[in-house]
Amino acid sequence: MATYGQVAALAGNKRLSRVVGYALHVNPDPGRIPCYRVVNRFGEVSSAFAFGGGNRQIELLQAEGVEFRDGRVDMKKYQWKKVIF
Repeated sequence: MATYGQVAALAGNKRLSRVVGYALHVNPDPGRIPCYRVVNRFGEVSSAFAFGGGNRQIELLQAEGVEFRDGRVDMKKYQWKKVIF
């Protein structure tokens, strides 16, 4: 689980989180590029999730064992922390 800002930072510019969102929205291969694993900094899913709306994103995450509390992912528990450069 990662945030848009975290992916943007790994790509070289932490200020481009919206660009990450746009790129994930047009993901050409969701079977190989699991864009549903990216949420906002509060652990909220996207209401505009490209492959079936926010509810589908929740379903995909729950199928992997991700738990939600008050409609949000517990980022302390699930956020990817390791960064390799």
